Amino acid sequence: MDEEESRGCRSVSMSTFPPTPLGLEALYSLCRRIYPDQMNPLQVTALVKYWLGGPDPLDYISMYTNPGDPERNIPPHWHYISFGLSDLHGDGRVHDVSGPETPSGFGFELTFRLKSEPGETAPPTWPAAVMQALAKYVFQSANTLCVGDHVSWHSALDNSESRIQHMLMTEDPQLGTAHTPFGSVNFVQIVGICTEELQAAQHWNGPGVLEILKRLPGAGGPWLITDMRRGESMLELDLAAQEEVERGIETEGSNLSGVSARCSWADVNVQQLTPGAGLGKGEGGLLREGPATRPEPLDTPHLSQQQSQQIKAALKKGLLNTKPVLPPIRRCTDLDNNDNSYKKDSYDSSSSNEFGALESTELLRSKRLEGLHLTFNLEAGSLLPLAVRGRVKHGRHFTFKSVLGDTAITLVAPTVTGTLVDPEHPYVAHGPWLQVLIPDELAQAMSESFEVFNNPEEVSGRSNSSKDICVARS
Repeated sequence: MDEEESRGCRSVSMSTFPPTPLGLEALYSLCRRIYPDQMNPLQVTALVKYWLGGPDPLDYISMYTNPGDPERNIPPHWHYISFGLSDLHGDGRVHDVSGPETPSGFGFELTFRLKSEPGETAPPTWPAAVMQALAKYVFQSANTLCVGDHVSWHSALDNSESRIQHMLMTEDPQLGTAHTPFGSVNFVQIVGICTEELQAAQHWNGPGVLEILKRLPGAGGPWLITDMRRGESMLELDLAAQEEVERGIETEGSNLSGVSARCSWADVNVQQLTPGAGLGKGEGGLLREGPATRPEPLDTPHLSQQQSQQIKAALKKGLLNTKPVLPPIRRCTDLDNNDNSYKKDSYDSSSSNEFGALESTELLRSKRLEGLHLTFNLEAGSLLPLAVRGRVKHGRHFTFKSVLGDTAITLVAPTVTGTLVDPEHPYVAHGPWLQVLIPDELAQAMSESFEVFNNPEEVSGRSNSSKDICVARS
C-alpha cells in the first residue's frame, strides 16, 4: 500500500464526476451567452433535491450581476434565474419524459430582477425564497404561471415595510425561449407591484398594467425591475395612468374571468323570510364551503372531475372567446378553448385529487333555487365590483372557485351561452357549482351598491384575508 492510500485518500479523475444533466446544461449555456463574464455565478441550492424528498422544488437559483443601461433607464440590478420547473434530467425523476418538440416539464422557469442598492456587493437571498414558494404552488397544483398572471401576496416580498406586496408575471426581456433536448422553456419574470397596481390588473388586465409600468422608470422601466424602496404607485407617478385604467375598464372590461377565493352559498326559501329576519340556524353567516343547507343525498356530491374541467374550461373560454360561452353540463375530459385537452392553468389553484371521490355525472342533478345567500371573505368581496362592472356588464361571466372545498359560484350575463340559467330560473345549482344570472338592470344596481368594496378597509366587521397564494389569470 503506497503512502497516499495509507492516508485513506485516492486521486480521483475529474472525468469520474457525473456530467451536467442535458436540460440543465442547455439553460446554463443560454445564461453564459447573456453573462459571458460570470461563468460561475452565486447560487442558492436545494441541499436535498426534490426527487429525494426535499422541500424545495427548484434545484438551483443562479444570481447574476447586471450592469443595466442608464441611457435606456435600466438601472444596475441583480438577475435571479431558477432551474427546476423545466425538466433538467430527462429521466422521469421529476417530470414526465418529453421530447424536443414539447414543453419541458412545466414549460417555464422563473426569473426576477431586483434593483441593486448603492454599495451592495452581494445579492440578497430573499428572492430565492419567493421563487421557491411560487414553485411549490406550481408543483402542488400543476398550474402554470403565464405572462399577465398576477399573484396576491399580501405582505412585502422581502418582509420589510415596503409597499411592494404583490406580483405580476411578464416575459424576461433577455432570455426569451430556450430549446433543450427535453423541450422548450420560457422564462417568466416576476415583477413586484403595490396594491393599487394589483387592483388595476384585476379590474382591467395584467398586460395593460405592465405596459404602464414599462414606460415609468420609477415603477420598473423597460425591463420591469423591482425596486423594493419604491414609495409611489404608477397612479401616483403618472396622473394619466388612472384615466387610462378607468377607460380600459369601461371600454374593454376585465380580462380576469375567475379567481380562487373563500366563498359559500345557501339556498334560501324566500317565502319563509320576513323583513329583517335572518337565515335559519346553520344557513349562512359563517364562511363555510359548499351548499350551506342540509340537502338531499344526491343533490350535493363532491365536485366531480368532469365538473372541475367544465369550470376550468369556462374560465379559459372567458379569456379568449369574443362570444362568452360556458361549457354545457356533460361528461368530458380536460377541455381547452377548442375542446382539446389542455394542462391546468393558474386560475385554478386546486388539483383534481383534492376533489375527493370522482362522482359520475348521473349522480348530479341540476336544482333551481328560489333565493340565494352568498358569503365571501373580504378579499373575494373586494373583487365583486370588477366581477360585475368589468365582466357581467360587458356580457361576460366571472367565477369564484373555493380554495377550501368544492364550491364554485359563476356570475353570468344574459348574453353568455351554454349556461343552466335563464330569465325564468336565474339561480341554478349543479352539485356544488352555482350559476347566477345577472340581468342588465340588476348589474347596474349591483355595480352601484358594490362601490363600498373599492375601499375594503372601510368595511366594518371584515374577516381576515386569506394568506394562501392566490394566482389569477389576467
